Amino acid sequence: MGSLAQLAKSLGHQVSGSDANVYPPMSDQLEQAGIRLHEGYDTSVLEPKPDLVIIGNAMSRGNACVEHVLNYRLPYTSGPQWLCDNVLSTRWVLALSGTHGKTTTSSMLAWILEYAGMQPGFLIGGVPANFDVSARLGSSDFFVIEADEYDSAFFDKRSKFIHYRPQTLVINNLEFDHADIFDSLGDIQKQFHHVVRTVPEIGLVIYPEKVDAIDEVIRRGCWAQTQRIGKEDSSADWQLEKITVDGSKFKIKGPAGSEVSVSWDLSGDHNVANAAAAIAAARHVGVEPQTAAEALGQFKGVKRRMEFLGEVNGVKVYDDFAHHPTAIATTLEGLRASLDGEPIYAVIEPRSNTMKLGVHKAETFQSCAAANKVFCLQPEGLSWSLADYAAKVEVPVVIKDSIETLIEELVADAEPGCNIVIMSNGGFGGIHQKLLAALKYGAST
Repeated sequence: MGSLAQLAKSLGHQVSGSDANVYPPMSDQLEQAGIRLHEGYDTSVLEPKPDLVIIGNAMSRGNACVEHVLNYRLPYTSGPQWLCDNVLSTRWVLALSGTHGKTTTSSMLAWILEYAGMQPGFLIGGVPANFDVSARLGSSDFFVIEADEYDSAFFDKRSKFIHYRPQTLVINNLEFDHADIFDSLGDIQKQFHHVVRTVPEIGLVIYPEKVDAIDEVIRRGCWAQTQRIGKEDSSADWQLEKITVDGSKFKIKGPAGSEVSVSWDLSGDHNVANAAAAIAAARHVGVEPQTAAEALGQFKGVKRRMEFLGEVNGVKVYDDFAHHPTAIATTLEGLRASLDGEPIYAVIEPRSNTMKLGVHKAETFQSCAAANKVFCLQPEGLSWSLADYAAKVEVPVVIKDSIETLIEELVADAEPGCNIVIMSNGGFGGIHQKLLAALKYGAST
């Protein structure tokens, strides 16, 4: 919604918004864009009557502003529908979808197109360090968008990406998530089938080989061209070969025998796969793989995706958005592959609706096998006990019921050479800066 606000502002509209809890980096972006933010949902912000109210999918019936909009018959729409009507309908849309890696892959692709001189527009659910903004209109035909399968609004339960009408569609992976709105993986596959149906026959769908959940979606019907990504010596259109164990250097062979090498600052098999998808999507709009490889060599990553926050007394602290067992595992495995035996401490906040519901409770701590120790917050109101599942894994798990006690335990345990990875899809109560301050204070005494 913050990114949509910035696009609307760029189109010349007067924009303001209401939210309960906005934190950096989005709060900083909105301030810099001159967009007025109202804390809370006081209906006075809807006077005088606005020309249009865009209602985010986090809003539901019972919210004061939502009820005011309905009671006074104010014009309203969903974010995805507004985006379709005002931005995407005349653009070549490159949509990056999947359970994991959407933000990073979108950021890679936007940067590749920028590096190639295409000046794309984009809307991304994070802040690419190469741009320092999460959205812009751009000045070309191309628009890169992070395509989420979450629903559009309380009055439109279709997935957001149904509105985007992509000509280039990437499906990175497909697992069960968003248990608050989907009952099964099959429900999610149906939404992916719907978005595949919107890709024109001159379009392209890019996806990894040998992923049953995606193969089933494609078999239901696909009228566009397809390209698959796979490992070396496979039958896939794009074949990956790691040069270094940590994935900081890799090769990719493309259609017609093209082969390029990438050397960059990222690590992990998941990021190598993300890069392959971005290279393939860029080629569809005319960017040669060699140019894409050069661009990735200058890719700076994304804020809150293994973002290095600082080092205090030899202890390094990172921030990561991982909140699904697969994302947690790949994040930690990628860091492990890039280290020379240094300890990793995983710090987890079970904040997403899926985690709160306990859908992946058996896998939550199992996904931390690459860590030396896990620190987890047991938030108030969580319907399941973390301790019940912590006892079933080999990695030591420390569970605390407050951020303050969690920080105390981390500071007491952390030693020089330790790598602390904080993982949450929210602000985690400001633990990041609080921990850095506590580490500094402890070191000074």
